[in-house]
Order: sequence, then C-alpha cells, then structure tokens
Amino acid sequence: MQTFIDHARSLGERIAAGDEQREWFGRLAAGQSPQALFITCSDSRVVPSLITGARPGDLFELRTAGNAVPPYRVERPSGEAATIEYAVSVLQVPDIVVCGHSHCGAIGARVRGEDLRAVPAVAGWLNSQLPDDLGALRSDAEADTGVAAAVQRNVREQMDRLRAYPCVAERIDAGQLRLHGWFYAVDTGLVLAHQPAVDAFLPL
Repeated sequence: MQTFIDHARSLGERIAAGDEQREWFGRLAAGQSPQALFITCSDSRVVPSLITGARPGDLFELRTAGNAVPPYRVERPSGEAATIEYAVSVLQVPDIVVCGHSHCGAIGARVRGEDLRAVPAVAGWLNSQLPDDLGALRSDAEADTGVAAAVQRNVREQMDRLRAYPCVAERIDAGQLRLHGWFYAVDTGLVLAHQPAVDAFLPL
C-alpha cells in the first residue's frame, strides 16, 4: 500500500513539472469525451489502459465480476445499467468494448462447478449474470482451453444483453454506436476480437 501512497503524493508534482502534462490534465477539468465504454472484469490482472494505451479521459470503464452486464430493467435500476446509459446517452461514446480474459476466476468457477457457498454474494451474482450453459464447456484434459471458450461464450452473451438496452439499440440502429467483443490473454498480452461473419475470436 505504501507504494500507492507515495505515488499519489507525488502525482501533482509530476503533473506540474511538465507543460504537456499540465495542459492535458487541465483540459480534463473542463469535461470528458471518452472514445469508448470499456466493460471488463474486476480482475486486477486486466488493466484497460495497458491493453489499449488509453490516457486519462479516453475510456469510460465498467468493471464487474465476469464482465457481466445485468439485463435491462427500468424497475430495478443498477449501477451497471446507469453507467452504460450515461456513457451511451450522455457521453455519446461511439464504441463499446466487452473484454473477457483468460484465466478468469468468475468464469472458471462456473465452468468447474465450484462450491461457492462460502461466498454467497459471489455465487448469487455469477448464477444470475453468467450464461447457464458454461459448465457444458468444461474440459478436464484442457482446463485452460475450456475456460477460454467459456469466456468467449460469455462475451457474446453480454454483447447480446447490451443490444437489449434501449439506448444502445437506438444508437446502433442509427449507425452511431459499434459493439466490440474482445478476449485478452493475461499471460501473453494477445488480444482477440470477435468477428461476427465467422462467429470466432481472431487476432486484432
């Protein structure tokens, strides 16, 4: 923790020391106009700015266990739905990326059918937000392969959920919003993108 504290203490000094830095962060104070909404897992190994090279102000981020997007329900508002709606309707982001990742603990737990009774909130979230058929992708011989396939299946599912959001559907229909499904390999840095024409994840 001390490393984080030291960095936070010196951030203002480092910004003040450079003309370009001062100008960049000064513009951020006037408002935000992110290039994309980036929806990904809460996993600490997944760092959107590292993957994309984004600078402050470039990405509007939503992070949940298993990069899950709750179904749209007006009568049951959620922080996730509010984040999506704000990004799409107010900030008018032109792109949304749903990024799953290899070695995902949330997806792996569903694929392996792990006993999650000790963490009931986690179990409830995964049971309600992730596809029911992930366990069918289990591969005892190739565990990592099975999890990767399940992660990619989940990315497709979350993109479908996004399309059911009225604000998302409206802007897609108007040609103002694009959806992207990504798979990030934490051990190699390789990023695959879903190609709808062949329904497969291929290198960017």
